[in-house]
Amino acid sequence: MGLGNPGGDYEYTRHNLGFIVVRRLAQKNGLDFRRSSFANGLMAQDKKKGAALHCFLPMTYMNNSGLAVKQAVARLDLDIDHILIVCDDFNLGFGRMRLRSKGSDGGHNGLASVIEHLGTRDIARLRLGIGAPRPAGGQQTVDYVLGEFMKEEKANLEQFVDQAAGCCELWLKEGTHKAMEQFNGRS
Repeated sequence: MGLGNPGGDYEYTRHNLGFIVVRRLAQKNGLDFRRSSFANGLMAQDKKKGAALHCFLPMTYMNNSGLAVKQAVARLDLDIDHILIVCDDFNLGFGRMRLRSKGSDGGHNGLASVIEHLGTRDIARLRLGIGAPRPAGGQQTVDYVLGEFMKEEKANLEQFVDQAAGCCELWLKEGTHKAMEQFNGRS
């Protein structure tokens, strides 16, 4: 499940990195997103490979992501250990990844909403580094995360997104610990 904000104004912002990666994962698996009939979001599904793959993008805006995630989890009858939340993280340098099987929201409002609505912190999450706002420029955190990637970041964004989608695929096939070993800290 990728976290982000709906709408063209947010499509390629740092805060939508979760959406961008989950879209790439769906694309790599030949899946198309459609409006979900049971949750406020976009769903891409593949039930042909033995185990179902569901890619979900909440359309509730970042701070209310948990509402739509809870709807999808309930309707699909997913176990908590079969969920991976993909989101941005400004506490990690651009291009770095950190996969965990559980933990706090780390100050991320979208992840906080998911934890609140699912009632547990035991949710796997892949945090994707977007770097921090530069205090010398006086940039506010909200403006930074809702801003587009800088030129030097855009040059490496495709590779970063591909690696993060690869991490998601490895998580799906071999679990959290194997994916952590291969991808954590990578840039």
